[in-house]
Amino acid sequence: MSTEQTTAIVLRTVEFSETSLIVTLLTKDLGQVSAIAKGARRPKGPFEGALDLLAVCRVVVLRKNSDALDLLTEAKLHRRFRGADKSLERLYGGYYVAEMLRLLLVDHSPHSEVYDLTIRVLQQLDGTGNVAESLFFFDLQILRMLGHSPGIESCTECGAKVIADRRIPFSLEGGGIVCRPCRPRQRSILMVRGEIIDQIKRLQNSELQGPVEIPHQLHGELRNLVNRYIQNVVGRLPRMQAFLPMMTKTETIA
Repeated sequence: MSTEQTTAIVLRTVEFSETSLIVTLLTKDLGQVSAIAKGARRPKGPFEGALDLLAVCRVVVLRKNSDALDLLTEAKLHRRFRGADKSLERLYGGYYVAEMLRLLLVDHSPHSEVYDLTIRVLQQLDGTGNVAESLFFFDLQILRMLGHSPGIESCTECGAKVIADRRIPFSLEGGGIVCRPCRPRQRSILMVRGEIIDQIKRLQNSELQGPVEIPHQLHGELRNLVNRYIQNVVGRLPRMQAFLPMMTKTETIA
């Protein structure tokens, strides 16, 4: 066993016993970690309310050498997520980010750039950033970082150049655009506007440091494509996707 100190974002908490929780954390140095937090449910427990969903904490984790869960021995709150104080859309956006991380990451596989991306996106959701654009940025960037980017440079079936057109075939099964000759061999095709492919190219840019402005009239079609593509990647329907359509509207911050 070894003791590790790092910063972490709380992705989920599940009741384990009358006094304890199982917590899922995205850490800066250790990747995603699942650990038991003993005494966390006590009114005056050792974690002092630091394990709220999406809170950023400084944690101490006792790593186990076997398949047993790690042990969370300390968590000191650095910053809470307060998106719910501003709007339901911001709260749902935070929940969506947490769910996507749990679906895409495996335990103990460090991805410091994913951690940094998540911090940037949560700051946008917790502040005055556009919710829909922040989530588009998150989705396309995390897919890129984890090697799941949709193929948009050439036909994903034969590698040929895809002729630019008003509508371009996008194969969900093939994971990207396809040329006209290859289209009949695909079972799951979406016909998407060329502007949508252009926005995906922008959002996949490895030098992109934050959300970019996307024409509002493209939000609905882009979200539909990204949702369907993610379902194909993770093999299931993420629960929070059902709450995303409301985020394509323009939000007014009080």
